[in-house]
Amino acid sequence: MFHSSVLMYDAWAIFDESAQPFFLGNTLGNFTTNYTPISSPTNKEEATKEIISYAIFKLLNHRFKNSPNSSETLSEFETFFTSLGYDKNYLSIDYSDGSYAALGNYMAEKMIEFGLQDGANEENNYENKYYTPVNDALYLEFYRDNSNINPNRWQPLAFSTFIDQSGNLFEATTPEFLGPEWGEVVPFSLKDEDLEVLNNGFNSYIYNNPGNPVYIQESNQNGITDPYKWNFALVIAWSAHLDPSIEDYINISPNSIGNVNISTFPTTFSEYQNFYNFTQGGDIGKGHSINPITNKPYEDNIVKKGDYTRVLAEFWADGPDSETPPGHWFTILNYVIDHPLSKKTFGNSSKELSSLEFDVKSYLTLGGAMHDVAVNIWGIKGYYDYIRPISAIRYMASKGQSSDINLPNYSPHGLPLIEGLIEVIKEGDELVGFDNEIIGQIKVKSWLGHDEISNVDTDIAKVGWILGTHWWPYQRPSFVSPPFAGYLSGHSTFSRAASEVLTLITNNTFFPGGMGTFNVEKNKFLAFEVGPSESLTLQWATYRDASDQTSLSRIWGGIHPPIDDIKGRIIGDKIGKEAFSYAQNFFNGVLSTKNDLVKNKTIAIYPNPFKNKLYIKSKSNELIKIELFDILGKKIFSNNKFNEYSIELSNLNPGVYFIKVYSKNGNLIKTEKIIKSMVK
Repeated sequence: MFHSSVLMYDAWAIFDESAQPFFLGNTLGNFTTNYTPISSPTNKEEATKEIISYAIFKLLNHRFKNSPNSSETLSEFETFFTSLGYDKNYLSIDYSDGSYAALGNYMAEKMIEFGLQDGANEENNYENKYYTPVNDALYLEFYRDNSNINPNRWQPLAFSTFIDQSGNLFEATTPEFLGPEWGEVVPFSLKDEDLEVLNNGFNSYIYNNPGNPVYIQESNQNGITDPYKWNFALVIAWSAHLDPSIEDYINISPNSIGNVNISTFPTTFSEYQNFYNFTQGGDIGKGHSINPITNKPYEDNIVKKGDYTRVLAEFWADGPDSETPPGHWFTILNYVIDHPLSKKTFGNSSKELSSLEFDVKSYLTLGGAMHDVAVNIWGIKGYYDYIRPISAIRYMASKGQSSDINLPNYSPHGLPLIEGLIEVIKEGDELVGFDNEIIGQIKVKSWLGHDEISNVDTDIAKVGWILGTHWWPYQRPSFVSPPFAGYLSGHSTFSRAASEVLTLITNNTFFPGGMGTFNVEKNKFLAFEVGPSESLTLQWATYRDASDQTSLSRIWGGIHPPIDDIKGRIIGDKIGKEAFSYAQNFFNGVLSTKNDLVKNKTIAIYPNPFKNKLYIKSKSNELIKIELFDILGKKIFSNNKFNEYSIELSNLNPGVYFIKVYSKNGNLIKTEKIIKSMVK
């Protein structure tokens, strides 16, 4: 989506008098895309559409050629492309004769080349180069003992059949961690000063380091005071809300939920306990009293909690049509763009833009923000490698209980006992088994899981008592939890970044008309059990309210505890604002790309981080002097060179350094922080 958005924006920007292309004629990372300006057309919009069509058609055909169901996907691309009157067999990339189709092909060709070297490891099918899990796989269907894992690290899940987040079927039984080294990918607007290179078995490139998650404590009774156990016990507590047969109604109108200020986000354990409602679910949001667009109160919206929570878990999982979280926010952007009350004024400008200009600017900004979140959060996920609720809960249940040393099955790593939610199985309990063989084990009151569903069109699992070692998140049985670490939540970060982008693009915190909506029809929405039992409408006053609801949905869905959530929201807030500000510079034609080798019009220093060699480039041929200092200010290198050359620094220890570049007359013209990474 990011690369497509870049191509669409550049196709428009090359004909605009003020805007500057992002990719064409610039250097992104270490990749330069040469561009000779093409003559301005009589009909700029038609020329732009032709360039966009050829560029996107070529890029998508490349990216999806080896994807699941590729023949169907590629056929749909071709059908739409030819319906626009374009020639699928025109493949030239020589646009010297002024061909807009050839320019589109050229742009796609260069984007494909860029993608093959941008750190994503596309040429090797995005395979992990260094990461290996520390835990053996959890075999979901056999309820095997899970007490011999590292409870602070991610655990792979083993399936008889695996269906990914987009509904694609795989016979592979144990999906690998997706993207643990993604922090190395060239970003959009992430800042070098926010980057650290850390090692937890391999080099991880981490922007906006959130610090450690909560790790399990050796509880001395009363285990609920351990933040780790509290976090995962809360997931169990919210799982008990997923039953529409329970007559528990809540008001999901904007007058009752949402309106949470970032200043109230928790930082300490006690603040986390106050922010989330452990028993009833939800957070401290009290809603909005008035719709500021209509100046009328928001009307109540009373629904069953068991319907609302299940719908949220599925609606926000990957979008109602499996768009994936960032793609879901593109559909929300489209909803806003197409809304009859929306104005095509961008940011705080009052100038009305054409639909094409508004769209390409919006897409570049949102695409850049979503790309930065992926780079940022998956770098964090790969480094911290944190456990998911299904593994943590089954682990603690296997260990026993951590609340009372005088009760059976005590372990410092056990689940905390909470009456009516987490209890020890006693004699006479309906779960004791034929020979009372599980007396003393731990039971939880929760969604009963897929063992209770024979027919997804008619059955619901409901909520009841289940062995803690049999606990399930509210997800598809062929998916269960995403195949990567939980900390930090991608959903929370993608959504908060997107909400900030939409807020800044529209110059309004509120949806058009003061409320966004999504209608859910009775018994026609849920995928792996029937429901909802009644039709309902999701409502959000602001983009941030929708984002915060996304975050809460992941807890109800059983794939994130609170510790994965808040820091993701905070980083997403930062990324969204920075991406918008950065994109504005291109719209106004005042900045080269962040990763351009010519950040300074005279001197470029790259790559950063570097491994063995550091390259210096001068656009002029003037003599320059280079000095390199360590973190304590000690000079460790000095030399005089000109134009472009490399410094061999293989003997330099990994760490942070500072480089100074001087002109031939001795003036300091550039100072930059550089990072020597650890070489595998």
